[in-house]
Amino acid sequence: MNLLVGLLLALVSACAFGTSGALAKGLLVAGWAPGAAVAWRVSVGALALLVPAALAMRGRWGALRTGWRSVLLFGLVAVAGCQLAYFLAVERLTVAVALLLEYSGVLLVVLWHWLRHGRRPRPLTLAGTALALGGLALVLDVFGSVRVDPLGVMWGLIAAAGLATYFVVSEDDSSGVPPLALATGGLAVGALALLAAGALGLLDLTWVRTEVELAGAVVPWWATVLALGLFAASFAYATGIAGVRRLGSKLASFVGLSEVLFAVAWAWLLLGEAPAPVQLVGGVLVMAGVFVVRLDEEPRRAEAPAAPARLGSAPGD
Repeated sequence: MNLLVGLLLALVSACAFGTSGALAKGLLVAGWAPGAAVAWRVSVGALALLVPAALAMRGRWGALRTGWRSVLLFGLVAVAGCQLAYFLAVERLTVAVALLLEYSGVLLVVLWHWLRHGRRPRPLTLAGTALALGGLALVLDVFGSVRVDPLGVMWGLIAAAGLATYFVVSEDDSSGVPPLALATGGLAVGALALLAAGALGLLDLTWVRTEVELAGAVVPWWATVLALGLFAASFAYATGIAGVRRLGSKLASFVGLSEVLFAVAWAWLLLGEAPAPVQLVGGVLVMAGVFVVRLDEEPRRAEAPAAPARLGSAPGD
């Protein structure tokens, strides 16, 4: 039952994360800088979770004495660092190649488990990885005209490290910091870091108050920003962390690949950008890869001794 709830939370989180591109496109077309859209998204998300996070921390405030490092790492690397590195990669690479590099972070999660916990990847995990990444390449259609810039590749790999950090830090609940508190603290730290990057001239934070076209309708800019902050940030991070704590970082990172599939679906629904047949084939391969990795997790769970209930493992939403 715990596994089923974890899978559901991870998929719901991926679905929420997948809306960010379609929601942000209207802002970008209207003259917003990508960095501004991200900064608003993260800031609104942090503000939206402040009260729920404070309620979740009742009786657990002492956990921050040991968990503040995780919150800081999550905010600086998994939120701000990952986003900033991704946009720097997009400046030098196609969006598809930058996304493919970022989502290669699932390989870093597997490598982390190998080096940190001695869990050498078994044939099923390797097969699932190959299927998932091959499917991802088809979904993103990276076999067309590809631009490769060494500096862009470096930024893409840094974004991958940020994505891997998201899953690894989310999995660790040893400090007792609940998912909502970790999400809120991380978003707040990330927002401050992004605003600081803007103040230093490292990130363009240009934004304009204008109407935005979305799903064939014209909506005010603040409505799109609220949707980005409430659904694509606060809800997505809170449910995602809760899902990772149930599934573990390796399986959750592979389920997280479905975010790209949801992004394609949302673009179809909200922007009328229908997926090509090759993208549908890629989606099937991604899901097949996740299923194979899931099969490989079964023996490990069966071999693992029963663990005591961990603090903060309840869903934060």
